[in-house]
Amino acid sequence: MSIPGLYRFVQELIKDQVANMYLWPKTLEVPILDPAKALKRPVGILTVKVVRATKLKKKDFLGASDPYVKVKLTEDKLPSKKTTVKHKNLNPEWNEVFNLVVKDPESQAVELLVYDWEQVGKHDKMGMNVVPLKELPPEETKVMTLDLLKNMDLNDVQNEKSRGQLVVELTYKPFKEEDMPKELEETQSLQKAPEGTPAGGGLLVVIVHEGQDLEGKHHTNPHVRILFRGEEKRTKHVKKNRDPRWEEEFQFMLDEPPKNEKLHVEVVSTSSRIGLLHPKESLGYVDISLSDVVANKRINEKYHLIDSKNGRIQVELQWRTS
Repeated sequence: MSIPGLYRFVQELIKDQVANMYLWPKTLEVPILDPAKALKRPVGILTVKVVRATKLKKKDFLGASDPYVKVKLTEDKLPSKKTTVKHKNLNPEWNEVFNLVVKDPESQAVELLVYDWEQVGKHDKMGMNVVPLKELPPEETKVMTLDLLKNMDLNDVQNEKSRGQLVVELTYKPFKEEDMPKELEETQSLQKAPEGTPAGGGLLVVIVHEGQDLEGKHHTNPHVRILFRGEEKRTKHVKKNRDPRWEEEFQFMLDEPPKNEKLHVEVVSTSSRIGLLHPKESLGYVDISLSDVVANKRINEKYHLIDSKNGRIQVELQWRTS
């Protein structure tokens, strides 16, 4: 018997992955590798619950540590999933859940990396570990307490040093036959514009996914402003986060394709603290040409922000016609 809602969930996950593979970047580079691994279909879902870390070691002698965890599968080019940042805490609790699409449980592994968040500069790695998926019994939740290592080199004496532990819950669920996508083309199909869309026009869809390495001089509580044809839309605020995830969608109904127009996207940080000299500041912006999305129907890219040292933002654009 199929699990209610699982088919739709699987379809959305695979659709996102296929869109990223083929439309970001715009060119598809095919490296020379084992053909058996080149075009594997998704075969299951790995659910990762990052529970807590204990006895983490400070990276800053003078300051406190602000840990967060990156989660990703090996042999997967998609960006890592990230927990929230736990400020000034060497024994943080997250209890955050992530779902990853598995293509080869015999060869893939889940990587777990703990980082110390920094307001300015590079984030320091506090430790890591890797769990091969073949060690996980299907359909069973496995609770694991992992020793954090410097790297996965068994001969590195630095791995004998204590770096704390990470507790995770891992569940691998293979797809049942009725949950498998019937055709790859089905996962790539783009939604049509709704009824009532002007003839010759369409629906411009803007999906703000996430930001990376955002840096505010006075505070980093980012939200995104979208300006198009005099209309402004905004995402929610994310407090004290250099790597925020918004995953918010906005729509513009247009009478004609925006072939020669640009979309203005700006990341702004605001603070509600009373008495601040700079309660609002720009963290960078980008003007995105819409000619490509009209031609390609969907674009999913990361853009470097102007007036930002390292800041980037991932924005997906869709042009839906009837």
